[in-house]
Amino acid sequence: MKSVPVAATQIPPPHKKTVYPHPFASRVAGRTKRKLGDHFGLTNFGVNLTELAPGAFSALLHHHSKQDEFVYVLEGTPTLVLDKKEHVLKPGDCVGFKAGDGVAHQLVNRSREPVIYLEVGDRTEGDETSYPYDDLKALFVKGSWQLAHKDGRPY
Repeated sequence: MKSVPVAATQIPPPHKKTVYPHPFASRVAGRTKRKLGDHFGLTNFGVNLTELAPGAFSALLHHHSKQDEFVYVLEGTPTLVLDKKEHVLKPGDCVGFKAGDGVAHQLVNRSREPVIYLEVGDRTEGDETSYPYDDLKALFVKGSWQLAHKDGRPY
């Protein structure tokens, strides 16, 4: 029964650490996600307990067309990058990213300690993710991400 309580840290991270293709996957090598929502069979939204090692990135700088995102910092001091602006966050801080606003975002751990946060996002079919500084685009179709170059060639 999936509704039985469990310690979040006991939910194992997936074997495949990222959907990013080479050469982008190496940028999130220090990131570990525990897919809490998937563990409980949630289909309308995802919840991840994410840890960033020192120097790690949460994702490539990106924004979504249809997916709202929310982040709540539990431990550490990540740097939130919003386009070209930066904000240092601390435990208890939170931030939301409205779908379609065009503001690219990512978290970077520039500290010497691990960063741990909760991230919540919906799973809206047809969501397009844009990466302004990378030759990558993503489309969420039938529950999974399809990745391609910006000119449409698949990876």
